[in-house]
Amino acid sequence: MTPRVDEGGLSHAICPIEFRYGRKQAKALFDRDTTLGRYLKVEAALVQALAEEGIIPRQAAQDISKAVQEGKVALRRVDELEAQTHHDVMALVKALTEVSGSGGPYVHMGATSNDILDTARGLELKDAAVLLRGSLTDLIASLVKQVELHKATAMVGRTHGQHAVPTTLGYKLANFAAELLRHRKRLDEMVGRLAVGKMAGAVGTGASFGDLSEKLESRTMTLLGLAVDEAPTQITGRDRLAEFAFWLAMVASTLDRLATEVRNLQRTEIAELSEPFEEGSQVGSSTMAQKRNPINSENVSSLARLIRALPQPALENMVQWHERDLANSANERFLYSHGVILLDEMLTRMRAIVDGWRVHPDRMLENMSMSGGAVMSEALMLELTRRGMGRQEAHELLRNLTRDLKPKGKDSLLSRARASEAVKKWIKDEEMERYFTPAAYVQVATDKTARLLAGFKKELKEH
Repeated sequence: MTPRVDEGGLSHAICPIEFRYGRKQAKALFDRDTTLGRYLKVEAALVQALAEEGIIPRQAAQDISKAVQEGKVALRRVDELEAQTHHDVMALVKALTEVSGSGGPYVHMGATSNDILDTARGLELKDAAVLLRGSLTDLIASLVKQVELHKATAMVGRTHGQHAVPTTLGYKLANFAAELLRHRKRLDEMVGRLAVGKMAGAVGTGASFGDLSEKLESRTMTLLGLAVDEAPTQITGRDRLAEFAFWLAMVASTLDRLATEVRNLQRTEIAELSEPFEEGSQVGSSTMAQKRNPINSENVSSLARLIRALPQPALENMVQWHERDLANSANERFLYSHGVILLDEMLTRMRAIVDGWRVHPDRMLENMSMSGGAVMSEALMLELTRRGMGRQEAHELLRNLTRDLKPKGKDSLLSRARASEAVKKWIKDEEMERYFTPAAYVQVATDKTARLLAGFKKELKEH
């Protein structure tokens, strides 16, 4: 629906999707004209299948199909009829009947409302899967470029918010790329369960079509490029839609995790990475002129909180009174359109962040030295163990040597190790420094990242 605009040009739109969020191609999947077109496409496929079996005259099916193809059903007329009937599908049926000539008496023959609505939903989700897969693939490709660029960029790894041991930015990003590739595989596996429809009548038995029910249903779905829901009630199984809602939430959570990483690495105290900022025009704060805030990453995290709420109503919608009730209907008008549009927005926004962020390797090295070399304690502990000291003894020794290390000054783990008789027993002074070189420590991570990169590139090329 187009937002109302007054004479001064001020929009009166209510939902932010209408004016702030969502790409045009995402919103176009769910606009009212497109949705109406899907309903009519299902009606046309049904009468074609009926005509092929000689149940209705071929001319009648042709007249109905022609009315659909030529756009003779006006959305305004459907709205007028719905205001009278208080039934959206019956309004659609009446509007199509009015413009179908000899086909008018056969419109919607044998079908129930959800034969149309749920089959159209299958078409909708099939299109949505294509859109989201494309956005997901674009983000993965951008991440893979960054993985390759920074496979050897050393930085400190953190656990519990504390310095752990060195890693590389490339390996950190490879973790996200691998997770997003798993999401893409899940979508590929799931789309066959989403792209389904039904043409089985009031309670799903197909009785309205008699002995030809299975053949008619199969042919209708074939014409639409959908699979058949093998055992529907009056509606297709809502477990399918719940699975999709969970997938949306899972992808959103991965994006949130990546956005949160960016937000943390951009903190003034860390400053190892920052998202794009338009220095020439962008404003960070209305009062603090110095601010360079990670607003796009925060936006992704905020939208993720909304999308993670979607599985709740989707689960509730699986519970129906007998063969169907209407308790799912209203919320489903929001749930999947908003979920798809907003996830696509998040994927697109996250890709722009990845493509344009600024990496600060010097700050990464500076931060790694903050702990006085303590991040290299594992390397020294393991070398002592390899040379003959008991592992637990070595661990206790390093625990004591790293106690109260100061980030600045001459005091460091290296100086303490050189002064330690327990260490000197196993490692000569001239050998010591090699175990305090982060670049050497992260070589394994660099090599592992290179192997992962080869797999990522192959998967992107093949799929």
